[in-house]
Amino acid sequence: MKLLEERILRDGVVKPGNVLKVDNFLNHQLDVRFLDEVGKEFYRLFSDVRVDKIMTIETSGIAVAMAAARYFDVPVVFAKKTQSLNIDGEVYKTKIHSFTHNRTYDVIMSGKYLHKDEHILIIDDFLANGCAAEGLISLICDAGAKVEGVGIVIEKGHQEGGKRLRERGIRLESLAIVDAMNAETGEITFREQ
Repeated sequence: MKLLEERILRDGVVKPGNVLKVDNFLNHQLDVRFLDEVGKEFYRLFSDVRVDKIMTIETSGIAVAMAAARYFDVPVVFAKKTQSLNIDGEVYKTKIHSFTHNRTYDVIMSGKYLHKDEHILIIDDFLANGCAAEGLISLICDAGAKVEGVGIVIEKGHQEGGKRLRERGIRLESLAIVDAMNAETGEITFREQ
């Protein structure tokens, strides 16, 4: 998505430790009009499959998932990184390691909102090592639902997540794939798609 690549080049900041900050438009401060274009693009890419719900993980994936859900006209469900008192009954659980926070979370999803035979599209803001996507896939499979695909705004192509998902036969659509970043120069190299 050329619009996304241009926005990353204009507003993204490469930090030491292989971190790309896009928090001024994607995951701290939200550019709603821009996110609407992102949602429209995910709809274009996945309009050939049945989607009953869009799933993501809290917190930064929620805005992107909502933008896409608007076009699919389906609800968004999100896995929580903490147990809360208002989640009762059957739950699905997994562990997910966050590259950004260098922390492992116990992630839970209420069984009330994820059902057998539903068709689920996963949408998230970043894909690095693929732990979040793989954890969400695990939750979906535990519920007996079907993963229709994974939509990612920014994939770090120089990390293993995308490769592992594709090798598993998971349909992965990334709007921008960053193949290289240089914290010293700020240079970002995108994969041709």
